[in-house]
Amino acid sequence: MATVTGSGAQPGLADCSPAAEASPAAPAHPAQSVLTDAGDLLRALAAPVRIAIVLQLRAADRCVHELVDALDVAQPLISQHLRVLKTAGVVQGERRGREVVYRLADDHLAHIVVDAVAHVQEGK
Repeated sequence: MATVTGSGAQPGLADCSPAAEASPAAPAHPAQSVLTDAGDLLRALAAPVRIAIVLQLRAADRCVHELVDALDVAQPLISQHLRVLKTAGVVQGERRGREVVYRLADDHLAHIVVDAVAHVQEGK
């Protein structure tokens, strides 16, 4: 039988105090608005084509026709997904002549997608 320190602890159960669980990267109790915004961000990333777009933009900035060619997806669909990602603050577009070149808003977003893909690949 395992022994656990701490008052009121049940035998065999680990210490579940907030100090034991707290992550230095995130507040222990984020505000509801932060949780809502995080949910919105994750929903924006929750489509295979949008995940593929983020992975492409992780490698380099791209214009729409480059994404169409790389992903073999119709241009209107790429544009629609880019709008969702732009609205969510995942990508930013910059007009260069007749084209708009897209890039990731920051590297944190690429890490979310890369970590999710790696997690799924590890499980298979």
